[in-house]
Amino acid sequence: MKKKAIASAALSLAVMTGLGLSQMNDVNAASNGKKDVHGNAKNVIVFVGDGMGAAHRDAIRLASVGLNGNLAMDDMPVSGEVHTSSTSVITDSAAAATAMASGVKTYNGAIGVDANKKPVKTILEMAKSAGKSTGLVTTSQITDATPAAFGAHVTDRSLQSDIAKQYLENSKVDVLLGGGEDFWYPAGNPGAYQDQPAKDPTEKSKGTQGNLVEEAKKLGYNYVTNESEMDKSKGSKLLGLFANEEMFEQREEGQGDLYDPVVSLPKMTEKAIDTLSKNKKGFFLMVEEEGIDEMAHENNAEKMLKAGRELDKSVAVAKEFAKKNPDTLVLVVADHECGGLAIEDVSSTDESGDGISKEDGPFSVANSSGKFILDWTTSGHGGVSVPLTATGAGAELLAGTYENTHIFDAVKKAMRLK
Repeated sequence: MKKKAIASAALSLAVMTGLGLSQMNDVNAASNGKKDVHGNAKNVIVFVGDGMGAAHRDAIRLASVGLNGNLAMDDMPVSGEVHTSSTSVITDSAAAATAMASGVKTYNGAIGVDANKKPVKTILEMAKSAGKSTGLVTTSQITDATPAAFGAHVTDRSLQSDIAKQYLENSKVDVLLGGGEDFWYPAGNPGAYQDQPAKDPTEKSKGTQGNLVEEAKKLGYNYVTNESEMDKSKGSKLLGLFANEEMFEQREEGQGDLYDPVVSLPKMTEKAIDTLSKNKKGFFLMVEEEGIDEMAHENNAEKMLKAGRELDKSVAVAKEFAKKNPDTLVLVVADHECGGLAIEDVSSTDESGDGISKEDGPFSVANSSGKFILDWTTSGHGGVSVPLTATGAGAELLAGTYENTHIFDAVKKAMRLK
């Protein structure tokens, strides 16, 4: 081989080595004549699988579609690897969501403020300023850490009534669907969901900012409390509160955790997209499945897998919309990992110990006779990187390995926001 040919081959190898798999896919797509929609996303749908690390995604895949199948959240052309630390090594959901929503690292517990407790503008607020509609959907309280970081600014994530009030008066989020009714009504006013229910007697109205449901109605929101009411809603502003607290239950050991939301995440996602997409200028929507994290905290693999399947069904809903609306960016990510989860072969030896950290399983691999075990190492958050997948307009901006703050930068660029 001539020296020139050798040099050319070496250069090509270096280029290929320097490109991640996702970047290579993007290069191949461009060479196949596909339109480059870089930085031109009219709509953005961000899915957050709270606590969903790489092992969680693989476990959900194995249990749902098997060894050779693809989840909706994995069947995307672009992938990334996201570092999750806050100003601490191990993040909580508040700091992680603030990083993704506003592009700044902050302390654990912070909602929409930087490390100096100064408010930072969120991607949702920028979209709103650009005339787009905005929405937040979750199976947790709608005022919990992840959605809150996209639409509020408080120094402590526990100030959930303050967060609700800011949704209505400041960020003016158009669609709010989730749990947490207790923070919208003052003590003594149970709203649609009774105080101290048998499934969890600790749940009761505890709002500190007056009757925020009534305020929402005066501001033009259609307030709904169940799936039937939600389906019938026709307006452009929608508030749905479907539980006292989270839309699932973490229960004392021996009683069993529950994951059975009054309205499913896919249904809420579908309604949010239908409502927001009426705006010709586009929309920004954040959808969170909190059950993955909460069940991982309990080291309950069965319920974690159930929540994960619901997230994937929701992603499928969004991808169907994006197929008909190619100016839409859809991305799926986690704020952090939870549980230190590992996937293992079936064995009589438990390496993790007793109590809630005891191995879970075996679980069946879909479409096969195979089985696997899930092994927990902690009931807290981990500090490992988490996977991200993306498709649609501007997705190539999310390829590679980066800090969680890059998600804000990429979405801002994709939507051409200021």
